Amino acid sequence: MNAAVDAFDDPALVRLVTQRTRAAGSSFYWGMRLLSRPRRLAMYAVYAFCRDVDDIADEPAAPDDKTAGLDAWRAEIVEVYEGQPTRQLGRALVGPVKMFALAREDFLAVIDGCAMDGGGSMLRPSLAMLYLYCDRVACAVGRLSVSIFGEPSADGIAVAAALGRALQLTNILRDLRADAGIGRLYLPDELLAKHGIDGSDPETVLAHPALPSVCAELGGLAKRHFDEADRAMARCSRRAMRPARLMEAMYCGLLRRMEAKDWHIVDARVRVPSALKLWYVLRHGIF
Repeated sequence: MNAAVDAFDDPALVRLVTQRTRAAGSSFYWGMRLLSRPRRLAMYAVYAFCRDVDDIADEPAAPDDKTAGLDAWRAEIVEVYEGQPTRQLGRALVGPVKMFALAREDFLAVIDGCAMDGGGSMLRPSLAMLYLYCDRVACAVGRLSVSIFGEPSADGIAVAAALGRALQLTNILRDLRADAGIGRLYLPDELLAKHGIDGSDPETVLAHPALPSVCAELGGLAKRHFDEADRAMARCSRRAMRPARLMEAMYCGLLRRMEAKDWHIVDARVRVPSALKLWYVLRHGIF
């Protein structure tokens, strides 16, 4: 059977990636729904992979166990590219890899990014370290995504870079309290030092009165990357970029809501209302 003709002839694999993606409850699900069946299921498989490695990094396990889990996935990716995966989810990746010429390096980058989380290095990182993290856990996923969308061009890769950074920085601002609860502090050292915030204890940093100023600056960086993504998307196929435009709209809406709170967002979980999400889906799914 040629996996590049139909990535999902196996109903069990279709159920696996579909159920894992739906269960995650992510806004990304709606962007994926805009795609044709082969592209949609390929995105489900990539998303399920990302969730799996992210769960390894987030689980309350010993560092050595997390390292072993991520190393096992590195070995599985090698097997995926040799056409001999041992995991069911690895089998689900074989078709998309062949059909859309997905780069092995991007899957490995995602694993490396999750290793940064699991290894405890994301505690007041430098801005350079934060951007390396964004490239691995977000931009690499973007590079896989634009290939599946049908825009693997230089402009598509530029969208992946800019939008990946913008989405990840927005996530960091949204999840400050949740991340602190598991001992993580993604706010960059340079911005914290600029506003007189010392130390790396997450709860202490979140309680500092200058925190909204730090958040405002990081939000400004996110907006700059959204603008970069817009310029790159304007040079791409509008149809291919529909899922990316939908995600951009949802996350820009999230960023605006945090800004409207003057960045007092630590204990106020900010969400985009369901009705507004539906409007975004209709707008970007039809036009």
